[in-house]
Amino acid sequence: MPHFTLEYSDNLPIKSQDLLLKINRALVDTHHFEEIDIKSRAIRLDDVLIGTQSADRAFLHAKLAILKGRSPEVRRELSERVLAVIQATQTWPAGLDVQLCVEVLEIDKETYAKAHLSN
Repeated sequence: MPHFTLEYSDNLPIKSQDLLLKINRALVDTHHFEEIDIKSRAIRLDDVLIGTQSADRAFLHAKLAILKGRSPEVRRELSERVLAVIQATQTWPAGLDVQLCVEVLEIDKETYAKAHLSN
């Protein structure tokens, strides 16, 4: 735990490996997670629609799934930290309306199963 998923529209010049590494480091720096437990992935979406207008628009939506039990203040800290990394490390194209969103999801501890295999 946690699982981090980054979804973004194909008109954003995201260097996903660089961004994921920066986000993982920021999450480790919070001291809420062990480095090895953070699993991140990025998904570039080629088929998106934002609103109803034909304007130049883009979005990036980040989801951080963590085990249930952390306070609202901790969850807010995590979402703000991720958003700050995204804003600080990316270059946004001029003339493009970009929406950035971060949400923290809680996974039920009683139904979550995990195995860590190491040879």
